Amino acid sequence: VQLQASGGGLVQAGGSLRLSCAASGRTFSNYDMGWFRQAPGKEREFVAAISRSGRRTYYAESVKGRFTISRDNAKSSVYLQMDSLKPEDTAVYYCAANSGSFNYVPRNYDYWGQGTLVTVSS
Repeated sequence: VQLQASGGGLVQAGGSLRLSCAASGRTFSNYDMGWFRQAPGKEREFVAAISRSGRRTYYAESVKGRFTISRDNAKSSVYLQMDSLKPEDTAVYYCAANSGSFNYVPRNYDYWGQGTLVTVSS
């Protein structure tokens, strides 16, 4: 499956952004989806995941209550609504697809998008 992330940009602290990830090539509803991020000089880290049906979600503690993951299987898309952004949220954000069991480990995800840069200024 091919993944195309978009929606990144520059925003002030306290602001909001909505990331989108469009999938193509395979049946989107066969995959759990996740968002990950990687800041300069740091390892890639988990942000949020959503199950195939959308009924189950899971968040990193650092974003819980501020970020919301959702999906629209009819549009083969997954979204990440980011509110109350902080400078430490600055990173390249990646969407990924997982054909296995629901989890948040990057190596268990099969397909990755190219990333979209989010910069939060203080």
